[in-house]
Amino acid sequence: MSAKIPENFMDLFQKKAFGSLSTLMADGSPQTNPVWIDYDNGELWVNTAVGRLKDRNMKRDPRVSVAVIDPDNPYRFVEIRGKVREVTQDGATQHIDKMAKKYLGKDKYPFAQPGEQRVLFKIKPEHVHTMG
Repeated sequence: MSAKIPENFMDLFQKKAFGSLSTLMADGSPQTNPVWIDYDNGELWVNTAVGRLKDRNMKRDPRVSVAVIDPDNPYRFVEIRGKVREVTQDGATQHIDKMAKKYLGKDKYPFAQPGEQRVLFKIKPEHVHTMG
């Protein structure tokens, strides 16, 4: 099943709005991180480094939830529940640079660690809830 984000909430993906990404730990308990969030062709994109907890969790269990809160009005948000459809390292370094431009105004992601490998998670929305 696929769900669509309403057009009047798409502006949240153009703003410097952070996503709160919830993944599932091995024991089934939730784990949440703030993330830079992107939207492309009907899917949410989350970029992280290989080996981080959210990377391990999403590779083990593709079910996720992402809440994106409007930085200009915290009572306006979109919550998306879905599943990771694709995991790829192809284009992940270029994508994190794109996110650095959006969120930091920098051409290059400034927090890369030596030997770090980026990975991109493409999430298909299954349920969408909006407020505001």
